[in-house]
Amino acid sequence: MMLMSSAIAMMVASVSAPSNIELTIYNQNFGLVKEVRAIDLVKGRQDAKIEGVAQLIESDSVTVRGISGPAKFTVLEQNYQYDLISPWAILDKAVGSRIYLVRILPNGEKEQISGILLSSPTAVVNTAQGNSYTYNGLVMKTDQGRILLSPSGEIVVDTLPDGLISKPTLVWDIDSDTAGRNEVEISYLTGGLTWESSYVINLDNPGRVGDFKGWVTLNNTSGITYKDAKLKLLAGEVARAQAKTQMMQMNRPRAGTAGSPGGFVEEQFADYHLYTLERPATVRNKEQKQVSLLEAKDIKVTKRLIVDAMMNYGSYRIDEGEIGTGPIKPLIKVEFENTEKNQMGMALPTGKVKVFQRDKSGSLQLLGEDRIDHTPKNEKVSLNIGRAFDIVAERKRDGFEWIRRGGAVHGARQTITIEVRNRKEVAETVEVIERYWGEWKIAKANLPYESIGKEGVRFNVTLGANEVKKVTYTVEQTW
Repeated sequence: MMLMSSAIAMMVASVSAPSNIELTIYNQNFGLVKEVRAIDLVKGRQDAKIEGVAQLIESDSVTVRGISGPAKFTVLEQNYQYDLISPWAILDKAVGSRIYLVRILPNGEKEQISGILLSSPTAVVNTAQGNSYTYNGLVMKTDQGRILLSPSGEIVVDTLPDGLISKPTLVWDIDSDTAGRNEVEISYLTGGLTWESSYVINLDNPGRVGDFKGWVTLNNTSGITYKDAKLKLLAGEVARAQAKTQMMQMNRPRAGTAGSPGGFVEEQFADYHLYTLERPATVRNKEQKQVSLLEAKDIKVTKRLIVDAMMNYGSYRIDEGEIGTGPIKPLIKVEFENTEKNQMGMALPTGKVKVFQRDKSGSLQLLGEDRIDHTPKNEKVSLNIGRAFDIVAERKRDGFEWIRRGGAVHGARQTITIEVRNRKEVAETVEVIERYWGEWKIAKANLPYESIGKEGVRFNVTLGANEVKKVTYTVEQTW
């Protein structure tokens, strides 16, 4: 009985190459692979070798689902074999075996030396203290008793050591109740797959209208090539503890937005966004691949120049020392609405945005770049692209006094002046933002202002060519 079981266990089912490959790549350095394979099963126990899976497969994520076929089967055991054939692997396993060294003598003749391999070129030795050392030289004992250290030449072995394979392989121990060909869907997670989006805006000379182009850059270091795969990209921050349940719950696609014919179609999926390429794509191992994500023509863009001296001081509590005074270079912001009305309306995955503008000759010049977070449709995109050259602001405090009640300090009154100088030959509007801590009120100001909530106020200062203006106001802050 034991002999019969062993004989059955030695049987190996025929397994076809993968087909109908579907690849979902997450921007967190992993992916979900789905493929269909045909397995010719016999009745009873047998092995099935699923060759050519990703080298960085997460073997505990493998799932198998029967699609068609007469057999009901169970996978009793799974082993992932990844000890791949290489010169170093062969020599590591050949230690203690007979090898042959063929080398060229100075006179041009070949010499063959036979002997026992004592140490491979990459042998690792563990010490009693738990340290390990890697030796990078081959050691061979010849049949004449000589010891050769790091000899040069061609090394020949008699046989391929056991356990080495040419491709990463899943080996299943299957028990089938009937014989026949079954088609199964295999899915698993693997590392070494990632994608990142990047964008380019080309503005016209006035800088008010531009063309928007989005790209996806794929990087595959998972160990295999995915040929003619149905490619999907998932945008969002997926917690791996939830990944196994959420990734399989595919919703019915809503009407999506296509970047171009044969390009990506976007859909909402659970709490993420999924982008599906409408044509098959081959993602080769050790390849960086760029695919068009979306494009939009003539989007309306707004440029803002912002002086925000207290932006980085948080809940700074004022005192007699000065904070935020001195010369300030205005921040340049480029903003646009991600809406269908503005020729867009597609959820934008996180990525870098490069902004170009045409000069008077029509040539594109780089204005700057910034990174956006995942941005849903109907939201504003705001890019910080640099600091203004010909517009300068200078902030100073002209007056300060404590506000006291019953001898105790309950606040402060200060007068601030911001001088804004436009050295350009065209008019510009500069936003001067002032921020406060605690309870506050503007006692007086020389220019109109608007509230930006509890944080402070905004002065919109319009300057003509080569014009200088001052914003002067007094604020009372209490606590």
